[in-house]
Amino acid sequence: MDRRFVVIVLILLLSMRTAGAVDPLIRIGVLSHRGVAATLRNWSPTADYLNATVPGYRFEVVPLGFNEVDPAVRFAQIDFLLVNSGIYVNMEVKYRVSRISTLDNLVGSTPYNVFGGVVFVRKDRRDINSLENLRGRSLIAVDETSLGGFQMAWREMRRVGIDPHTDLSSLTFTGVHDQVVMAVKEGRVDVGTVRTNILERMASAGTIDLDEFRIISPKRGSEFPFVRSTSLYPEWPFSKLQHTSNELAQRVAVALLSMPRFHPAAQAGNYAGWTVPLDYQSVHELFRELHLPPYQDIGKFTLSDAVTKYWYWPLLAVTFLISMFIMTTWVARLNRKLKRSKLHLEQQHELILNSVADGISGVDLEGNSTFANRAMSEITGWGLDELIGRNQHQMLHHSHKDGSVYAPWECPVYLTFRDSTPRYIDDDVFWKKDGSPFPVEYSSTPIRDDGGKVVGSVVVFRDISVRKQAEEDARLHQMELAHVARLSTMGEMASSIAHELNQPLTAIATNSHACIRMLETGVVDREKCADVLERIGAQAERAGEIIRHLRKFVSKEQPESTPVDINELIVEVLTLIRPEASRAGVRIITDLGPDIGAVAAQRIQIDQVIVNLLRNAIDAIAEADSPRREIHILTRMDGDAKRVVTTVADSGPGLDDETRKQLFTPFVTTKPKGMGLGLSISLGIIEAHNGNLFLDTAPGAGAVFRFTLPVIREAE
Repeated sequence: MDRRFVVIVLILLLSMRTAGAVDPLIRIGVLSHRGVAATLRNWSPTADYLNATVPGYRFEVVPLGFNEVDPAVRFAQIDFLLVNSGIYVNMEVKYRVSRISTLDNLVGSTPYNVFGGVVFVRKDRRDINSLENLRGRSLIAVDETSLGGFQMAWREMRRVGIDPHTDLSSLTFTGVHDQVVMAVKEGRVDVGTVRTNILERMASAGTIDLDEFRIISPKRGSEFPFVRSTSLYPEWPFSKLQHTSNELAQRVAVALLSMPRFHPAAQAGNYAGWTVPLDYQSVHELFRELHLPPYQDIGKFTLSDAVTKYWYWPLLAVTFLISMFIMTTWVARLNRKLKRSKLHLEQQHELILNSVADGISGVDLEGNSTFANRAMSEITGWGLDELIGRNQHQMLHHSHKDGSVYAPWECPVYLTFRDSTPRYIDDDVFWKKDGSPFPVEYSSTPIRDDGGKVVGSVVVFRDISVRKQAEEDARLHQMELAHVARLSTMGEMASSIAHELNQPLTAIATNSHACIRMLETGVVDREKCADVLERIGAQAERAGEIIRHLRKFVSKEQPESTPVDINELIVEVLTLIRPEASRAGVRIITDLGPDIGAVAAQRIQIDQVIVNLLRNAIDAIAEADSPRREIHILTRMDGDAKRVVTTVADSGPGLDDETRKQLFTPFVTTKPKGMGLGLSISLGIIEAHNGNLFLDTAPGAGAVFRFTLPVIREAE
């Protein structure tokens, strides 16, 4: 077999295996010493470079303030770290962060991997010419932990006998280098300190003019191109956290060291690539000299200091022993009081439990009842001694409403102490001791011990039999009220329906007489006779259809819902409503969507809603004597295809603001002889079907009513 063919097959198999995989996200924490926007602008191209050169991973820059670096490393919120050398030394000692490369800063066309600090004043401040002149002055720096923005200058001031924390009139930090420079420029402070190259970069960007400032105690004698007031220290290291794999760190290090000097990522960050990790011993020495973390305790605690400072410990020990004797006696007395208080609290706890009308019980991790109140015993018929220690699910919750087995692993009480999530169930059944079910609503809440560990759950339930019966009575009352409203509606439409029935009946009579006359003459034309009989049959079917729809509309419907096509319901309703519309001179235009899903509904109730909306529209057009007398009926699926939207829009005068506020209030009507129940009943019917009925039009623009009904899902 051809070797190239084998290689292609292996590549395809590897691609198919990894096609669905998502590359893991690698987060690079970068010190945001010049602001978040500048950090993202300067370093995001470096992340893009790593995305291109280290396949299989997605790299992302995470700007970190000075006070955000430590928690980000401690809680492993990032995978790599790019901070100043001082912060790196702390992270190296505290969290075993290890450097894999060092930044090469770009100055013109020359790379430099060291930097320093700059102490500066405004050029017009002739009273400050050296570090010794800083005593009693105000100083602004970047951050307490900023190496180039404070700590380097601190070391130089300490060498001339100045402590910036005690010998200055004020010491403030801004967190951003640029703000330090602007504070000095605007004269808000006397002196500022930033890392090298900040002044030059701001001058290059046109933010400042270098001639506005003067450097204090400038250092000479090196090839370093920037003005500085301190010694030079190694540049920022790119380091990996302890949890980051060595294999990934090696690939990243190789990619960084291979970056060309003038790569777009390097140009965006204003650097010249990366070099091998430098020696950071000079930073360690600075921290030791300033007693900064991680060397804050070096030399601070000696035996002489301990004797001098803590001579009172022996005295305190004797005093402690005497106090302990007194305290032991007092604690023993308090312990007796606590025992009495505990007994009293337990009695109160039991009294509170037994005074609650709802059933309450505790369940351990095995599902056994640990406690129960008197109400639970009275509701279920089980005695407290029968409940405690026995499996709660097997006694009270073993079956569904239909009698099928309720698996314990599906029980919300069990799930509560397994996932530590409280639950509320508004409709379920428990079983009494005599085997009879009763409807309940209940909550299940995790119980935790002193250490926060879940040890079970507490169940609070309520017998809702009375409420269920009340809801059923209300539902039956709603159905009766809707039936009465339908009868009332048919009474109002009787004249129009009678007129509609009279037409086919008259046609039947006329055609029947014509057929009789043909038979009496003895000359029978079979074709004409058949044609007449067909007309009679068609008119009879028309009359029968009207009567059939009428009987269905005024009948009492069974409470069960069935799959219903809204378009079919509209066609049925139009059979009843067109006569009334014709008498009022109103034209009904339908636009029924072809791909309407079936809904679970009670047909007659939805018929009633459509009839109410159409008759209201006819009345509104008739009373206003509108020149355009049209009603539009539309059906559509909503945007996510989960609901059918039915729209009834008329060309009437619309509704004023006062009427709109009380539109669905019972017994409120704008009709002289209206009952004010049509829209109220319609709203109740639609809401009972888990839908919504609302007015969707501005005042004075005709009335547009819409109602929605949920589509039956395929699983249903």
